[in-house]
Amino acid sequence: MKYGCIGEHLPHSFSKEIHAEIASYAYELKELTPEELPAFLAAKDFQGINVTIPYKQAVIPFLDHIDETAEAIGAVNTVVNRGGELWGYNTDLFGLTRLIRRAKLDLSGRKVLILGTGGTSRTAAYAAETLGAGQILKVSRTERDGAVSYEDALRDHSDAEIILNTTPCGMYPHPDAQPLALKSFGSLQGVADVIYNPLRTRFILEARALGLPAEGGLYMLVAQAVRASELFMDTAYPEDLTDRVYARILRRKENLVLIGMPGSGKTAVGRLLSEKNGLPFCDTDQLIVEKAGKPITEIFRDSGEQAFRDLESEVIRNLSLRGGMIVSTGGGAVLRPENVTVLRQNGRLFWLDRDPDALIPTDDRPLADTADKMKRLYTERRPIYRAAADEIIPVHDVPEKIAEIILSAFDRG
Repeated sequence: MKYGCIGEHLPHSFSKEIHAEIASYAYELKELTPEELPAFLAAKDFQGINVTIPYKQAVIPFLDHIDETAEAIGAVNTVVNRGGELWGYNTDLFGLTRLIRRAKLDLSGRKVLILGTGGTSRTAAYAAETLGAGQILKVSRTERDGAVSYEDALRDHSDAEIILNTTPCGMYPHPDAQPLALKSFGSLQGVADVIYNPLRTRFILEARALGLPAEGGLYMLVAQAVRASELFMDTAYPEDLTDRVYARILRRKENLVLIGMPGSGKTAVGRLLSEKNGLPFCDTDQLIVEKAGKPITEIFRDSGEQAFRDLESEVIRNLSLRGGMIVSTGGGAVLRPENVTVLRQNGRLFWLDRDPDALIPTDDRPLADTADKMKRLYTERRPIYRAAADEIIPVHDVPEKIAEIILSAFDRG
């Protein structure tokens, strides 16, 4: 391996794709057990590596030189081999600082809670201090290294103004988890989360629901990778490279989700979107039919609407764990708030809002098989669609034109 990333578990890392966007060198992902780490570092059979969980501190004794910032932080995430000597750096600091600024979080004089006590939390504490935080507290389940417990944080530090999550809580494959509920923090002004898979953790979604600025970790991951590559190549890249790479990776990982009434054109538009941008197309109603082994009308007839909705939620949950798809949902998919949350974790929701007089009822839609039922459903669901949508797309044109409008909005971010 010439360039790559080492860690204990790397099946869902984005780093290889990101480095492929930065430069032309081959970049590998290499999983190592704690027992294998010493021999790998002693062999020095690489030019440059990134280091991730749980080795950001464990690699330090094997280094010949350590950058003063990395030494002050006590964590290394980038190692460069220069003539057989290993040099350690912390590019996470660069990435996290860029993330905080992107989120427009002002740490100056603020009370900052940092969730976690690992290597990344050390970086977060250093970043907060550098950005002028007034008070910095670490929060941990074990209260080690001077950290306060989560219970203490809720009881004694609900006046915190900024919260930075450096724990893996909420990371794939456990996206339902959340390290801390935010509603108790009445003085909160914003949050950042180093997790990038899913793109938006429940921690981030709760902050946004409260009207707070909040950013997930993908931008940090890209920014630190750009800085690491500069160290690998001993060069400097254009200032805007991070933004350009981030935009490309986000478009590749984010789902474009279509919501709206039956007959609003979701399937037709979704297939056109797939043809135009190359992302695979998935229809949740079709997946439900395949899973149940019978048409939706028979599911309603045999088991009732509740059973159908349960199956729909299961399909949406499984689908939303993946990224980079065009997803067409059933008309009632957003009736359950949990479905909206799951869809938002890796997707942006576009409501195809067609005039109810233009919606055509069909026999295969049990809840909308007559014009009167269709109009009544539209009246009931309109506020739900509006609340769920990231973008509202009025449907007054042919599907090709609607697809172009959606793609333009999706690309704008």
